[in-house]
Amino acid sequence: MPRREYWFGLPALRTSVRSARDTVRDRLRLWEVPGDTCCDAVLLVSELTTNAVLHTDSGHVMCGLALTGDERRLRIELHDESSTPVRPSERHAGPGEEGGRGLLLVQQLADSWGSARSTRGVGKVVWAELTARS
Repeated sequence: MPRREYWFGLPALRTSVRSARDTVRDRLRLWEVPGDTCCDAVLLVSELTTNAVLHTDSGHVMCGLALTGDERRLRIELHDESSTPVRPSERHAGPGEEGGRGLLLVQQLADSWGSARSTRGVGKVVWAELTARS
């Protein structure tokens, strides 16, 4: 099935998280992805990029978006230079803690998600899929 794809790279810096969110929002609006799906995708990209920037020693991250030809499925990929697989945290963040909920958000928002060895370079990819809905 034909699909639309868009890829962009960013330095693995905290300031890149905002750039990733803005880039994804702009691309999905251009593709006319429904608003709820666009908002969920922006949040997913924010969490995945934040995790890569804070918890890996990567110097560069690459983000990919793929919308299926029928425009019903959106796949988000975040590639970093770490070979450590991503697993949901068994630790639960306390009410006063700032961090520790990113993968829980990914789990709750995405229809499916996971991590694997990157096919676009060294390191790993963390991916999430959403059903496009109005």
